Amino acid sequence: MMLTDPRTTPARPDLAADFLAGTVVATRYVRARERRIVAASAPLRREPRPDAPLDTEALAGEAVRVFEEEEGWAWAQLAGDGYVGYLPVSALGAFEPAPTHRVAVLRTFVYPGPSIKLPPVGALSLMAGVTVSGFEGDFARLADGSAIFARHLAFVGPPLADDFVTIAERFVGVPYLWGGKTSLGIDCSGLVQLALSAAAVEAPRDSDLQERTLGSPLPITEEFTGLRRGDLVFWKGHVGIMVDSANLLHANGHHMATAIEPLAVAAARIEAAGAGPVTSIKRL
Repeated sequence: MMLTDPRTTPARPDLAADFLAGTVVATRYVRARERRIVAASAPLRREPRPDAPLDTEALAGEAVRVFEEEEGWAWAQLAGDGYVGYLPVSALGAFEPAPTHRVAVLRTFVYPGPSIKLPPVGALSLMAGVTVSGFEGDFARLADGSAIFARHLAFVGPPLADDFVTIAERFVGVPYLWGGKTSLGIDCSGLVQLALSAAAVEAPRDSDLQERTLGSPLPITEEFTGLRRGDLVFWKGHVGIMVDSANLLHANGHHMATAIEPLAVAAARIEAAGAGPVTSIKRL
């Protein structure tokens, strides 16, 4: 097999996507089946077992290309960022209907009907997609008959905010979760990707890919001067977002939460812990 990034290349020694024929070597090549995430969120794992490392999460409504289903696991590629891994088959449903709306608040309840007095049947995180079939009072009826408070939704397509930092700021206090991408738990690069997506800016999933592809580099000064809101600060394996000229917003393992702190404080602590200095600062 040629040297390709396994995170985004749907290829194994025994199986690969049909469009990779002639590019990678595999025993067989298959055409993907289009599916969609129907669970509130779904773990994309490195191996087909529930205790395997979590690489990322897919949100309700996301499109998925499935290459194989076996013993309750689907080997698949997320259509949005191209991540490849194993999803629970139970989280997958029909590709149609496509989402018409997405969740525009940090988290919202799903009710069995259009009443806040009914016990919720679930909850959806920011940017989850839903298909609205109609409206009843303050509620949007979904294709399966359930209901969501309508003002918690926005149409698919237009950005939720022009300033992606305002989206990231909503996650302050949300617990840190390696591979997480929801309001129940999120990691540093998931926060950047999700916030940019809400502002209609596509971004890869991991911090190394974000560092490589996003924005233009800025000089790294000893006092971190010249920074402004929205600049991205990278370390090896970590990324944060400047909320102003001095303070950094990042989901991190030190606080085990999304937090805002002075960049100088975070940089000194990260370097003292052995993770190295800031590797780059990028401006979008």
